Amino acid sequence: MNILHVTCSPRGAVSESYRLSSHIIGQLLKNDPTATVINRVVSGDAIPQVDEHYALSQQSSVDVSQEGSMAQSEVLINELDSADIVVIGTPMHNFTVPAALKVWIDHIARVRRTFNVGAQGKTSVLRDRPVYIGVSSGGRFSGENPRQPDFLTTYLKAVLGMIGLHALTFFSVEGTALGPQAVAQARSKTDEAVEAHFSALR
Repeated sequence: MNILHVTCSPRGAVSESYRLSSHIIGQLLKNDPTATVINRVVSGDAIPQVDEHYALSQQSSVDVSQEGSMAQSEVLINELDSADIVVIGTPMHNFTVPAALKVWIDHIARVRRTFNVGAQGKTSVLRDRPVYIGVSSGGRFSGENPRQPDFLTTYLKAVLGMIGLHALTFFSVEGTALGPQAVAQARSKTDEAVEAHFSALR
């Protein structure tokens, strides 16, 4: 089994989203200790934004170039397509995905490669597989009396669904800006939910 681990927090390995997604990876490895994990860090300038070659290809009926970011796009799509399970660790920035994760999405959501456009609209190309998304947020966006909107989960469901990934499971640690006690409580609650989920799969 191949697991693709995508992380995008500017805080790297000390971030709450990285800790949560790593916990998910740990549970997956309990279920299959022989699994291979591919770590794809997309924070900062790890992945360049799509360029003119990419844009021209998207406006054409064929991929007119494999230069520039088109080559990077192909690497990232092959990496995704070879994964049996995808784990994404992401903070919520301004109610939605961070810019760095959006860059990765721009590379993997590519017409004629991961989705097609025709009379029926946009149709996916990739096979479905489990996608686990660990989200950290300074405020609370779910449960009773959420204090902020959530465009992250709806966006990821829509854009990943467009390319064929529908089996999404979200876990979140919310209220990270509310102090150490709130973070500890949120971590404990979420870790229990993660462990219960994967125990049920064993």
